[in-house]
Amino acid sequence: MTEPRIYQTNSPAQTEALGAFLAERMTSDPTMPPFVALFGDLGVGKTAFIRGFTSKIAPNARVKSPTFALVHEYKGDRLSVFHFDMYRIDGEDDLYSIGFYDYLDRRGICLVEWSENIEFALPEQYLRVDIVKDSAERTDSRRIILTPVGF
Repeated sequence: MTEPRIYQTNSPAQTEALGAFLAERMTSDPTMPPFVALFGDLGVGKTAFIRGFTSKIAPNARVKSPTFALVHEYKGDRLSVFHFDMYRIDGEDDLYSIGFYDYLDRRGICLVEWSENIEFALPEQYLRVDIVKDSAERTDSRRIILTPVGF
């Protein structure tokens, strides 16, 4: 994957399926970095995407938004998923206090909601996922853009 890819989903289940597809791709392609930065407004389906992604790595995990915990770890057989919510993060000190940089060195894949709040801290290589509501009439319609950054 070198160019942005645009996908259309029309239900939360389709958004989850796209997340699952990406997890399969990332776990089978060692050239992809273990970091996914999600961008999008409240309620666009970031957690649904992550739920689908996680289902391929830690199938028994109960994925929910980590808004108040800031990070959830879902352990799989071969690696873990680290699910961050940066909605309430204000700066570098907050990232250090939650151990964000330590997770980057662990064996797993980091999935970060509200990455727009920590763009200064994103690694050199990551996959950017933009999720956008694209229809006022079809409330579950989403445009999802996957963009490789630095690789």
